[in-house]
Amino acid sequence: MNQSSDLIVNVKPKSAFSEAIKTIRTNLQFSSVDMETKIILMTSAEMGDGKSFILANLALAYAQEDKKVLIIDCDLRRGRQHKIFHVKNSSSRGYSNLILNYEEPRDLAKYIVKTEIENVSLIPKGPTPPNPIELLASDTNREILQKLDQIFDIILLDCPPALGLSDTLVMTRYSDANIVVVSAKKTKTEMLNDVKKAFEKANAEITGVVLNRVELKHKKGYGYYEYYEQ
Repeated sequence: MNQSSDLIVNVKPKSAFSEAIKTIRTNLQFSSVDMETKIILMTSAEMGDGKSFILANLALAYAQEDKKVLIIDCDLRRGRQHKIFHVKNSSSRGYSNLILNYEEPRDLAKYIVKTEIENVSLIPKGPTPPNPIELLASDTNREILQKLDQIFDIILLDCPPALGLSDTLVMTRYSDANIVVVSAKKTKTEMLNDVKKAFEKANAEITGVVLNRVELKHKKGYGYYEYYEQ
């Protein structure tokens, strides 16, 4: 199988990166003692922080625990999960199409793509609609997510950057945990503070922050570490 080079948890399962991703998985499992963490939203401060890459690998980490995982590409403008998993972004069977055309639960199967990775399925973004936020905020979207929650063990929502667009803040209505990915030496402190304020305004909490592209001492290349707010 010709796996994507982005899927490091599968390609290099013993690497420091893969172990760190599994640590994020473990921390999320223990992030709340009062409720089960099933729907996990991931966003970033700005474009290029690596949120889609981190989310895809987190999906693999859950799948390796025999969890039935679904990735939903909620970035209806620039989503790239279909590229990471080498599946077609259908012009008629993406997430935007699903929200527009959803009628009955049995229709869901038409939009769920099984990837080459065992236990990992994907709903690609579909064509970019003229009104992404209206689709994401709709009662239909809420109903879809409730139905999917009954089918899958873990649902990962790949959302757009939190600043400048309200799409992500709308999706926090449905998530159990919210993760923000930022880039070392790129994301400014004031930008992260702006993200925090945006979440507070939406009455949503940031569960954790992942710092991506940290240069590792004594090793070649880059990695990342994570810090979880309590």
